[in-house]
Amino acid sequence: MVVTGVKPGVAQTLGLGGNNSTTIILDGPAEAFAPGKQYRVQHRNVEIPFVLIWLIIGAVFFTVFYKFVNLRGFRHALDVVRGKYDDPDDAGEVSHFQALTAALSGTVGIGNIAGVAVAVSLGGPGATFWMIIAGLLGMSSKFVECTLGVKYRKTNEDGSVSGGPMYYLSNGLKNKGFGNLGKVLAVLFAIACIGGSFGGGNMVQINQATALLTEATGGENSIFFDRGWIFGTIMAVLVAIIIIGGIKSIARVTDKVVPFMVGIYVVAALIVLGANFTEIPSAFGKIFGGAFHAEAMYGGLIGVLIQGFRR
Repeated sequence: MVVTGVKPGVAQTLGLGGNNSTTIILDGPAEAFAPGKQYRVQHRNVEIPFVLIWLIIGAVFFTVFYKFVNLRGFRHALDVVRGKYDDPDDAGEVSHFQALTAALSGTVGIGNIAGVAVAVSLGGPGATFWMIIAGLLGMSSKFVECTLGVKYRKTNEDGSVSGGPMYYLSNGLKNKGFGNLGKVLAVLFAIACIGGSFGGGNMVQINQATALLTEATGGENSIFFDRGWIFGTIMAVLVAIIIIGGIKSIARVTDKVVPFMVGIYVVAALIVLGANFTEIPSAFGKIFGGAFHAEAMYGGLIGVLIQGFRR
């Protein structure tokens, strides 16, 4: 859509056809708004996926039902991670800290960096606020998920432990009289995990890693340019060596690599904040303004909320 005659900082209602309209406010230096100049405005309808609504409802329910365990249990969580309750004689294959690092190894990166960038680019600065809220509520969902995983895990004859949604869906629903439904859901979840691991878990990450390595080693002059299979093969071999040994092998690697990785992540974030220290107050203003004042956001409050929770 092309509009003319707009003024900086002044709201203008645009017809979108039929009975639909939207309000825009163009912001910028006065000299950028020359008389008769045309401006192209892109309007995007926002749809709310059912799965998003379901996740939000579940997270809110768990948070209220368990009396804000995401806040009350924070100190206890730190005590667990630092080994206060570790006992070598307890059942299990890894320590609490190793379990945490194994989980973080697949979280920091594709979710915390790429996911946040996508959410902000689509939902604006206000999406940051809803990502924080989503993270807090998601802690309650994760608490329930992990509790069920421990409750319904299976200890095999060789001492190894098997668990996860496949087990608590099958066994948990069986205890409630829905055994057949539990088996079907468990199988569907396992199949979905295969797709997720190959898609978001492997393809996206190795693609980004290859692109960055190629750029860092000379771009078009790099040995990896148009030869992504070289780096892919190297990574596949290294990953195979680690995961073929099972969860113990994975944990032995992650409890050494992940703290270093998280340290780089935090230090890099602090450097960026320090280099742009004077912009922090303005950033907070845009985050809260974009989250609660829908008229100031072209996508509106719903669009910001959706992008924030979706990430």
